[in-house]
Parts: sequence; structure tokens; C-alpha cells
Amino acid sequence: MMKNVFLIIVGVLTSLAVSAQSVIGAWEAYHTSESGESLRSVVIFSHGYQVLSTFNAESGKFIHSNGGSWKLVGNSMTEKVEFHTDDADKVGMESTFQVMITDSVMGIVGDDMKFKRIDDGAPGKLQGAWLMSGRKRDGEIRSRDTNRPRKTMKILSGTRFQWIAYNTETRAFMGTGGGTYTTVDGKYTENIEFFSRDDTRVGASLEFDYKLEGENWHHSGLSSKGSPIYEIWSPRE
Repeated sequence: MMKNVFLIIVGVLTSLAVSAQSVIGAWEAYHTSESGESLRSVVIFSHGYQVLSTFNAESGKFIHSNGGSWKLVGNSMTEKVEFHTDDADKVGMESTFQVMITDSVMGIVGDDMKFKRIDDGAPGKLQGAWLMSGRKRDGEIRSRDTNRPRKTMKILSGTRFQWIAYNTETRAFMGTGGGTYTTVDGKYTENIEFFSRDDTRVGASLEFDYKLEGENWHHSGLSSKGSPIYEIWSPRE
């Protein structure tokens, strides 16, 4: 009897682990707005954190973003909102819903829109959720408290990235941008597909030097405005 119970518990835990793993990566859905605008929505899931953004599928004009933490138990997903561009009152709220996930398709049960998998977290070496934890200025590294309400977070899948600047205390949303990325021979390259602050940045490619020192990601080069930057990103727990 005890052996059977043990096997059942192991089976359940294994099932949950597989379910949680299966959602990791990037997913996309193409749809049409009420005004007939062709839209693209992309969601990135890292371990514990996720972000969803919608933008014009042709021009890249930014429309919406929301995200925060998540957990999956069986087919029941619970998300806690940390930022929301359309409704700041949702920040801090939790919602639970049933999801359908296969190797290639994901969706909310009862919702017609389905997301197709872009990647499963590979091959990018920087897959995960990161918080900016420091900057180098005048040759000196200045640390930033990652526990404070004001955050700059990057979430990366195997091929896609998005950064988000927001404040969980004031519920303010300061900006976001995202697209595809590569990591080759110590070079991290971002290809911008949407940028909330300036649509003219869409289509640009930015190349940076990167290295991993311990758990931290050191990132240096020129910003989208052409200014030199040296940032340190730490994995978000």
C-alpha cells in the first residue's frame, strides 16, 4: 500500500514538473483588432516569471504589455501581475485559469486564441528572468537594490528578449521593448521588433559585449540612443 502511494506521489510530481517545463520558452499568436489591424502577441515564460506583449504585426507599433510571476499546478495557472500598461489597478492582483498546453500549442481553456511555440528556451545562453543590479559609471560599479519596487527586468527565452521598466509600489509603467536576440562569440545582439518609447527604433539591431561572471551577466556597448553603457544583470529568484 505504502509503495503504491509513493508511486502515485512520484507520478504526480513528475507530471507537474513536465507541465511546468513544457510552458518554458516563447509563444506567439496572430490576430486582428476590432478596427482590422493585424496584431502579433508574444508571451515569454521563464522559470517563475512571464511577459505578454502585443504590437502591430507589420509596423511594430507597440500596443500593450503585462506580466509578473506565475505558477502551474496541473493545468491550473496562477499569475500575479507586476505591471500592466492598460490598467494599473491590476498590479498586485492574482488570477487563476485553466490552460491547455501541448508541445506546439498553448491557450486558455474557453478562449479561441491559441499561441504557437516559437522556442522551448533553447538555444540562447541567457534564457531566464534578470533584474538590473548595477551600472558602471566613471569606471566605478554602482549597485542597485533589486528588492526595491522600481525594477528593470529582462525576460529571455531561447531566441526572444523583452525588457520592462516599472514600479510595483506606484504601479507606474515606464517602458518596454523586445524582439529577437543571439549570443555568439561573446556578442549579444538584439533585433528590435517593438519599442514603447519610440517606434522609429523598430528594425534596429544593437550589438553588445557580454560575459557571465558567476551568476551575473555583464553587458556593455552602446544604447539605442548611442550612449555607452555597462550594465550588470542578476538572475531573478
